Amino acid sequence: MSVASESVAVSARAAKRAAPAAQAPAPDAAGAAYRALVLPILLVVAWELSTRFGLVNTRLLVRPSLVVARAWRELAEGGLLPQLGASLARDLLGAAIGSLFGVLAGSLMGVSRLGERVLGPSFHAAKQVAIFAWLPLMSVWLGTGETAKVVFIALAAFYPVALNTFEGIRSVSPQHVEVAKVFRYSPLQVFRRVVLPGAAPSIFTGIKVGLVYAWLGTIGAEYLLAAAPGVGNLMIEGRESFQMDKVLLGVILVGALGFAISALASRLEARVLGWRAARL
Repeated sequence: MSVASESVAVSARAAKRAAPAAQAPAPDAAGAAYRALVLPILLVVAWELSTRFGLVNTRLLVRPSLVVARAWRELAEGGLLPQLGASLARDLLGAAIGSLFGVLAGSLMGVSRLGERVLGPSFHAAKQVAIFAWLPLMSVWLGTGETAKVVFIALAAFYPVALNTFEGIRSVSPQHVEVAKVFRYSPLQVFRRVVLPGAAPSIFTGIKVGLVYAWLGTIGAEYLLAAAPGVGNLMIEGRESFQMDKVLLGVILVGALGFAISALASRLEARVLGWRAARL
C-alpha cells in the first residue's frame, strides 16, 4: 500500500469516528427547563417545612400554602387582575417611551461626532446618578401621580437602551460603511442597510436590560409615589395591615412578571434577529 493510499484510509477512519460526535443530539431544552426548576422547588419545600414545624416566626414568614390561598382569594374578589394590569400598562408605556428616546439619542451620538460631543458628556454624567435619586426631583416637578410614574419608568429604560445603541453603532465595521459609500448609498441608506443591522444585537440587548430596569422602576414608583392600583400598592396594603401573605404574594408576582417580561424579550430578539443566525 502506498503512502498516499494509507493516508486516505487513515483519514476515512478518523472521519467515521468523528461522525457520531458531530451527529450527537443537541441538549434537551425541556430537560434544561426542568433542571432549572429544581432549586426553586426545593426552596419552596424548605419554606413550607420550616414554617409548619415552627423553625421561623410565622407572623413574619407565613406558609407558602397561605400565600397561594391569598392569591386565590384576591382573584375571586376581583382585585388581583386589575392590579397586575395597571402595573403592566404603566411599565410597558414607560419602557416604550424610554426605549424610543434611548434609540434616538444613542443613534445621534453614535452616528454624529458632533452629537457625541454635544450630548455625550451630559449623558455620561447623568447616567452616574442612581435612578431612584431622581424621584424627589420628579415629585416636585411632576407631582406624585401617573405622569411622574411613567416619566420615571421611561428614564429607567432610557439609559441602558441609549448606551447600548451608541456602543452598537460605534462597533459597526468602518469597512462596511466604506463599501456602502462605494455603491453610492445615501447617508440614510447607509444607516438603514448597514449601521442599523450591524448594531441591532447591541440595541436589543439594551432593550432587554431597559425592560428589566423599567419593571424595577415600576415597582419603585408605585411603592414610593402616590398610591394607585398596582403590584406595589398590593404590597403596601399588606404591609400596613400586617398581612404578610399579601406582601409575599406581591414579591412573588414581581419576580414572576419580571422573569416573564425578560423571557418574552429574549424570544422576540431571537425571532427578529433570526436572519443573523441563518447567515452565520
